[in-house]
Amino acid sequence: MNFDTVRKEYVTQGLTESHLDPNPLTQFQRWYEEAVAANVIEPNAMTLATATRDGIPSARTILLKGFDERGFTFYTNYESQKGKELAENPYAALVFYWATFERQIRITGVINKISPEESEAYFKSRPMGARLGAWVSLQSQVIPNREVLEERLTELMNEFADTENVPMPPYWGGYCLAPNTIEFWQGRINRLHDRFRYSRINDDWKIERLSP
Repeated sequence: MNFDTVRKEYVTQGLTESHLDPNPLTQFQRWYEEAVAANVIEPNAMTLATATRDGIPSARTILLKGFDERGFTFYTNYESQKGKELAENPYAALVFYWATFERQIRITGVINKISPEESEAYFKSRPMGARLGAWVSLQSQVIPNREVLEERLTELMNEFADTENVPMPPYWGGYCLAPNTIEFWQGRINRLHDRFRYSRINDDWKIERLSP
């Protein structure tokens, strides 16, 4: 395949500082709501990049499950690769990309676990299959085949056949990334994209335009 011929011009719209809210979380909400209104497939899908203590990176796509003044929340197995890396190195990055709008948002910051009470409240809201799946999957560990997952799921379905009260695994819960920087990227023609970075300074945010 010749990747030199794979090219797209970004022509939808521009972005100026006058378009931006002083608070990047409010600006994020605007763009997120526009993606939802446009029926973008999984608008809350985001890439989470983590690294080991020695700086060896890894990245994967996960789902945002909430955002507020604290930051961006997601849930996972604490014993997974990302969980182990976050225990060693709490600095991480998020990336959202909405091709429909030719937009990208990059976020960096520090990640901490949220309270067990908040994690449990979310866990209880999940579909039954997803709650059982959290018990079935020893996330990131090597397994011999898919059958071990199917068999364990069947066992749990039988065990909880008469109840909806599936407890939250002790190794499962939420994280929140508190942002230090948030960058909004709008595709433009001739690769002269619009980029604005918010940097946290105490309780305020500094906005700067970046060269593409």
